Amino acid sequence: MRVLVTGAAGYVGSHACKSLAQAGFEPIGLDNLERSGIENLPWGPLEVADICDRPSLDEVLRKYRPQAAMHFAAYAYVGESVATPDTYYRNNVGGSITLLSALHDAGIDKFVFSGSCAVYGMPMTCPMAESHPQAPISPYGASKQMVERILLDCEAAFGIRHVVLRYFNAAGADPDGDIGECHDPETHVIPLAIQTALGQLPVFEVFGTDYATPDGTAIRDYVHVSDLASAHVRSLQYLLEGHASITLNLGTGRGHSVLEVVKAVETTTQRKVNLRKAPRRPGDPPILVADPSRAGAVLDWRPTITDITGIVQTAVNWELKKREILAAAPVHP
Repeated sequence: MRVLVTGAAGYVGSHACKSLAQAGFEPIGLDNLERSGIENLPWGPLEVADICDRPSLDEVLRKYRPQAAMHFAAYAYVGESVATPDTYYRNNVGGSITLLSALHDAGIDKFVFSGSCAVYGMPMTCPMAESHPQAPISPYGASKQMVERILLDCEAAFGIRHVVLRYFNAAGADPDGDIGECHDPETHVIPLAIQTALGQLPVFEVFGTDYATPDGTAIRDYVHVSDLASAHVRSLQYLLEGHASITLNLGTGRGHSVLEVVKAVETTTQRKVNLRKAPRRPGDPPILVADPSRAGAVLDWRPTITDITGIVQTAVNWELKKREILAAAPVHP
């Protein structure tokens, strides 16, 4: 069975492609490679196209005739979304509309959406369940919320059943070392701390040290990217079994502070991370932790790599391998 995977060359999308292949599916990757670190996928074809380009989408769907879709293609930098909201709405919302229209015309009615806890905004309770009020505080979060609403309307009009997966902080890398996190620019805590420990960056900035948390730094729920990928496969299987549309949180249910992450990086690399205190970033809540119990009940999904040191170890292994890959790459004049 073929599954269209948009954003297949990205961080979570590439891990989902591997999980799909391991589960017996054929992922049909689609990515414009604008912000991706991978240019080929060992687990299936990769078509270079943009989700906003309807003729290209139609051609890919005609060529491969997938039976379902997983949608990861989106811009995902909160700060950038505040500076250029039009770009985010055009790509994240407009692109999703174009994709859903193309899928409907092709007769594809099963859809797994890469959602985000950013739809909740500032937490009113913690851990956060799916019933938590939605009040996104950035255009990025608002774009994810808008697509959720569009999915409900497309189901009512076209019968497209869907699973929305609102995940918290994706982290780590493929334990086999095949793929990992590769953003440009990099904004995520774990790779930035690792790169500082390895001497690639001079200092690691800690944004906010005066939160009402045990060590004063922000706490986040770090969920391993391979566990996220497996949840997407389970969601697809859930839809194939004929179940109704549903929205689920993905997280470990346990939070770790920025300084706990730094300690895990130092333990794993056996090197010091040079720190610099910085002011809080606007809109950063002190604690974000998921209540993932619904995903456990519905999908029988539970994260397998939950220890922060174990998550960091996979990221360190990938960072070291990435350096070897870059060092061995040919130099073009």
